[in-house]
Formats: sequence, C-alpha cells, structure tokens
Amino acid sequence: MELEITTLALLAVAALLAGFIDAIAGGGGLITVPALLATGMPPTMALATNKLQSCFGSFSATFYYFRRGLLDWRTMKWAIVCTFIGSVLGTIGVQLIDASILQKVLPFLLGAFALYFLCSPRVGDEDRQQRLSIIPFALLIGTGIGFYDGFFGPGTGSFFALAFVALAGFSLSKATAHTKLLNFTSNIASLLFFILGGQVVWVAGLSMALGQFIGARLGSKMVVTQGTRIIKPMLVTVSLVMSVHLLWQQYPAWFSWINF
Repeated sequence: MELEITTLALLAVAALLAGFIDAIAGGGGLITVPALLATGMPPTMALATNKLQSCFGSFSATFYYFRRGLLDWRTMKWAIVCTFIGSVLGTIGVQLIDASILQKVLPFLLGAFALYFLCSPRVGDEDRQQRLSIIPFALLIGTGIGFYDGFFGPGTGSFFALAFVALAGFSLSKATAHTKLLNFTSNIASLLFFILGGQVVWVAGLSMALGQFIGARLGSKMVVTQGTRIIKPMLVTVSLVMSVHLLWQQYPAWFSWINF
C-alpha cells in the first residue's frame, strides 16, 4: 500500500500524541487506529500496523522506567510469560470468534474503571496490601488481559493499571511502569502473528514509530516527575473518553438527540 509523504508525516504526529498519552494512561489507540483507517487501510491491516508502531512506544516507555529502576523483573517474570502466551492465543482467537459481545460490554467496564480511580481515595503513590500473590496474578491477570489485548485491545492499559493497583497493591506510579512492561509484551506477541499473516503496512508503521518513541519518552518522564498528580486525572479522562467513543460506535441511537 503506497502512501504520500504528507500522509506519513501526519501519521507520525498522531503517533507522537498517542505515545505521550499511552505512556501515562493508555488509550493511544483511540488516536492511531482511526488515523490509520483514514488512509483507506482495511481494518485488519490498520490493527496490525497499529501494533507495530505501538511496540516502539511501549518499548520506549518500558526502557525509560527500567533505567529509572522502577521495574521489578524478578516479580514480573511469570506475568511476562503469561501475558505473552495470552496475547498469542488472543491474536489467534480473534480470527475464529465473534468479538461483538466484547464491543458491547467494554464501554461500561471502562466507565466503571474511571469511577474507581476517581472515587478511590487510597489510589496514590504508596504501595498497599497485596491481594493476589505473584503466580495467581500472572495466571489470571497476565494471561487474561494478554488474551484480551491480542483479541480486541482497547483499554488494555486501564485494565492492567487497575489490576496492579487493586490486586497487586502497587502505587499508581509503579502500576503505570509495570503496565507498560506487560503492554509491550502483549504488543510484541500480537505483532509477530500479524507479521506471519502479512498484514503489516511497514512504511506507515515505521513512520509512526519515531513519533511513538518520542511521545512515549516524554509521557514516561512526566509520570516520574509528576506522579499521581498527572496519572490519576489522565486515567480517568482516557477511560471516560474511550467509554463514550465506544458507546457512540455500539449504541448510536443513544446519541441521536445530539445535532451537529
């Protein structure tokens, strides 16, 4: 698929903004997937190309958090393995199973997550009591959310962040750092199978990769310097925006009263 230089430049700018938002709260796909679809790409190619550029953003954020000493590799090793396996199974499963049920339920889940982060006074920069030990967390959360990311995708960052805060007892900053690690794992796993299927538009994906890398680095730096003050509002905002966006797609009749 051939794209003009101007189009590639606009895609790179969209990826930079998405990478910045994604590194803080997730949800960058709300920007990049519509941008890719606007070029005329078929949906499968758009999703595959989005995974390629997302890998650069999630790697950039993960590497930054690693250099800052915010990642606990020993604790996360089984979660990484389970997330990878789950994402592979999800990428295979999406070709065999109808995802329409998830599309209808997801906006309500994201809205609930936004309310959790908005109303919970205990979500902050201090670790709390752990409710799931390492192995159960890896098996349930890593495999489950990894599968979801390979199968469908929107809101994966919100799911991981909520799990780390509510079940692993992580602080919000620590949860954000480890969310990007598992997000990168699931992105790589899914990308490999899209490559095998020949669905990736390399020119577009690599053009966006630079913007993603820079945006993710800037967003990661803001997480480290600003902490909960920036993460919590961004998580709430992104989750609500994704919820409304998906509701608009799945239940357009609910918005028929809005006149443009």
